[in-house]
Amino acid sequence: MTTATATREGRIEIAGLTKRFGGFTAVDDLSFDVEPGRITGFLGPNGAGKTTTLRMLLGLIRPTRGTATIGGRQYTTLSRPLSTVGAALEATNFHPGRSGRDHLRVLADTSGIPTSRVDELLELTGIPAAARKRAGGYSMGMRQRLGLAAALLGDPQVLVLDEPANGLDPEGIRWLRGFLRHLSEEGKTILVSSHLLREVEQTVDDVVIIANGRLVRAGTMADLRGTPGALVRTSDVAGLAGALRVADVTSTVQDDDSLVADTTDLRLVGDVALRAGLPIYGLTPRAADLEALFFELTEGTNRNLGEAAAPAERDAVTGEEGANE
Repeated sequence: MTTATATREGRIEIAGLTKRFGGFTAVDDLSFDVEPGRITGFLGPNGAGKTTTLRMLLGLIRPTRGTATIGGRQYTTLSRPLSTVGAALEATNFHPGRSGRDHLRVLADTSGIPTSRVDELLELTGIPAAARKRAGGYSMGMRQRLGLAAALLGDPQVLVLDEPANGLDPEGIRWLRGFLRHLSEEGKTILVSSHLLREVEQTVDDVVIIANGRLVRAGTMADLRGTPGALVRTSDVAGLAGALRVADVTSTVQDDDSLVADTTDLRLVGDVALRAGLPIYGLTPRAADLEALFFELTEGTNRNLGEAAAPAERDAVTGEEGANE
């Protein structure tokens, strides 16, 4: 398979996607792409339409308008879906009386996947010791690991994960971050929905932010952070700004009387201040904060939470009522 073919087959494309439940619009003309070999964070307030979007991507809810495709094809047309896309939308879709290993074996048997793959994934996700215990007794973190193992059974090119860090302790979150990075370096396409903004900032390459079912910002983490600089606190802001100009470093005075120098060289800033005899009591790298940007973009009343939704449409596959998030 050529690189171009792998890229095409692994790309998620959301185009003009819209979902209405009666008079309630959960997703509104949403468009974005998710590229192979990258981790994309899918963010938005509660009720923004994240889960509804993921369920349309996976063929669980029919869109009112628009398309959601994986490698140019809708999920329902994939001949071997488990080998193309792995999904973990919730950590409760297993029989509580069945062991974790048996849960995976049933999924593997129905898709013609060897049992050896089950044991491999139990090791990879760190739950071999609990594999023979009933899944109903698992902690939330263990359920998340079991769900991730199930999503990876068919060694898919694409992973779609809804809040995968929920219930994980700090060690588990660190493990998940490294595990997803390893998978992305193998060329897999990874779309992660999350509300843990600090964790997303340390994990993802790209970010898609939605509010009220509509796209408000999409881009790389580097683009969203903007131009990096140095945040400086001094008792003589004007004097330091002048000294930096002499050293060919531009700067901007902030509302709180701090100074942002347009350089990432903290040593240079410190040396300039020392030569000018100016005191510094704060000198740190500065970049846009994802959490601050998120709230700036999504602040205000969440329309989707404030309106009474029409009765939910039933899932196209399961027959259950669809979530209106």
